[in-house]
Amino acid sequence: MPESILLLVDGTAVAYRAYYAIAELSTRAGKPTNAVFGFIKMLQQLEQLWKPTHWTVVFDGGTPEERLIRLPTYKAQREPMPDALRAQFGDIERYLDLAGVQSIRMDRQEADDVIATLASSASSCVLIATSDKDLYQLINDRVFMISPSKAGSKMGCAEVVEKTGVRPEKIVEWLALTGDTVDNIPGVPGVGPKTAAKLLAQFGSLENLWSKLDEVASQKVREALVAHRADVARNVELVTLRRDLNVPVSMDSMGVRRIDPARMVPFYEEMEFGSLAKPLREELSSGPMLNFGG
Repeated sequence: MPESILLLVDGTAVAYRAYYAIAELSTRAGKPTNAVFGFIKMLQQLEQLWKPTHWTVVFDGGTPEERLIRLPTYKAQREPMPDALRAQFGDIERYLDLAGVQSIRMDRQEADDVIATLASSASSCVLIATSDKDLYQLINDRVFMISPSKAGSKMGCAEVVEKTGVRPEKIVEWLALTGDTVDNIPGVPGVGPKTAAKLLAQFGSLENLWSKLDEVASQKVREALVAHRADVARNVELVTLRRDLNVPVSMDSMGVRRIDPARMVPFYEEMEFGSLAKPLREELSSGPMLNFGG
């Protein structure tokens, strides 16, 4: 029996990418549709390339209170979502429902934590479609990352080491030292990705680093580490993804299903996606149903 493949899609990130990748697409009435169209095309590409047996699209549901308590400025620098993108999420979710693709948004939970929980509890091969480096910590011999923009490449443990200098199980400590500008998490001044990787290679862990600070060669780095030790401890808590959420989906609900042209064609016509509607109209006239993205 072929191995099951679970594809977890970072829906908010893919929607953003689609919105900026396709400019000024709208209906004749002026309704913006660029994010919806790009989202559908990216999902189709992912399905065609990786042939998942199960999948789900995970959307951000807000920031957990515990992260804001630890760092009130967490993600505070981010620009508000463009109105034209926000207006399209309803149609993206409507499309997923019509296509029979499981999607989930948990209130006050970040997509990363939901993805981490689903990936950790799955017994199958897991592919995570995102470009978020926080999720490197999940990668192991059965969990891989694929980029929505470079969907043909797969990142495993070796690729994480090549990109960061540390193995996936050390990503949390690596990020705790460097900080993360994307999430507005300040790291240790003067400790960038290469220095953090060298420190973890030399000492093996943060615990050993703190116990052997006098062995850090650079006085400047040593002093910065001493001054920002509490920040590093806070950062470990911030960047460690939760894997214990009560996510209300099952493997059965995530199964890849055949698309029903009779349900999808009216949606495509409403959105004026003629290139997507055409093959389904032909399928309706000839009889059998297409696989998703076929």
